[in-house]
Amino acid sequence: MMSMSKLTLSVPPEVVARAKRYAKERGVSISELVAAYLSAVANPPESTDEPPVLRALRGTLKKAKIEDYHRHLAEKYR
Repeated sequence: MMSMSKLTLSVPPEVVARAKRYAKERGVSISELVAAYLSAVANPPESTDEPPVLRALRGTLKKAKIEDYHRHLAEKYR
């Protein structure tokens, strides 16, 4: 099993609420989402048509689709 480190983040409450809904809908934890994101940022993959965050989350999410990612971004940046 991989060892884990704790990380404390300051995030606006509305972002936390949306992230919890997003994670719950996909059957993953907030920790898994953050870990996948940080992994993608720290180790950017080779250039492809998919956004790096989606590539990093593929396999973690039950039903990852590019349309879901675009919808997430549209909601996030309203």
